[in-house]
Amino acid sequence: MKRAGALALAASAALLGGATPPKPGEIAVTITDLRSAKGVVRACMTTNPKIFPRCREDPASHRLVVPAGTRVELMFTNVKPGRYAIALLHDENNNGKADRALGMMPKEGFGFSRDAKVQMGPPKFSDAVFDYKGDAAVLTIRMRYML
Repeated sequence: MKRAGALALAASAALLGGATPPKPGEIAVTITDLRSAKGVVRACMTTNPKIFPRCREDPASHRLVVPAGTRVELMFTNVKPGRYAIALLHDENNNGKADRALGMMPKEGFGFSRDAKVQMGPPKFSDAVFDYKGDAAVLTIRMRYML
């Protein structure tokens, strides 16, 4: 059993490209398919389905801003067990908002946990939600672009 745990941690480290593997209470996220290294990636993780994906309105949400790259790794820490959903924005001009074309179409990249799809608007919480039991967790989210 200890060997399986060690193998899982080794796999986690490999997924994170050699970065420190997560510990209990941490969720490591690898973000792939960014089209450029411009700007930042804004990440928000919440348990509140009523405000998802605008989880910055949730004072209990976990929020991170990290430099963009072709592949980005981030770590949510001090995470309690629960049902969470993650929303990402590749804020290429680092202006703190999701820029849109014609008032509707996102000009910048976005991504969601469970690779939830966008159809005529952002996904529902139920499409992006995952259960977190408190153990170390590793997720991968693909950035998507409409323009």
